[in-house]
Amino acid sequence: MPPLDSSISQLILWAFVGYGLGSIPFGMVLARLMGLGNLREIGSGNIGATNVLRTGNKTAAALTLLLDGGKGAAAVLITRAFAPEDSVQVAALAAMLGHCYPVWLGFRGGKGVATFIGIWLALAWPVGLACCALWLLAAAVTRMSSMGALVSAAGSTLCAVFLGYGTTLIFGVLVTLLVFWRHRENIRRIRAGTESRIGQKG
Repeated sequence: MPPLDSSISQLILWAFVGYGLGSIPFGMVLARLMGLGNLREIGSGNIGATNVLRTGNKTAAALTLLLDGGKGAAAVLITRAFAPEDSVQVAALAAMLGHCYPVWLGFRGGKGVATFIGIWLALAWPVGLACCALWLLAAAVTRMSSMGALVSAAGSTLCAVFLGYGTTLIFGVLVTLLVFWRHRENIRRIRAGTESRIGQKG
């Protein structure tokens, strides 16, 4: 982990900033603005890009992916401009929690994959690129977004260590566990052979 240079008040402040950014539900906002309906009543009911794609609108899905990734990156970059690295990792973790458990939606948010990748791209871009590559490979082979997410998350911490970002180890383990927890139902469906495929409408 990075040196503990921030005060408790700083850590709390940047945790709030990260959570606030992470909790913006771009998928739901775009779906409403583009007349796609209520995501809670479509497909899996999730607010992320994969479920937006089930509406058949690829533009909305791509925008959701970019914006959900962007808010994770923004949490890292904004905090890094004003605070030490320990605050940066706290803000990054808070952004993930904000996306997965947004107060505005009764703590029923997304699964955090795009935000997870956006955070890694800003926190340690070589690790972020490795996460993207792992996601693309696994998703292409299995045609399952969830499998891409799980493989990417599982490999992220190892990539961080091997690429020289050992100070992110604790952060990496925590966000990996969070991604797996948010995909627990997907894991059950993968094991049962009933998981939906990329592009499949709900």
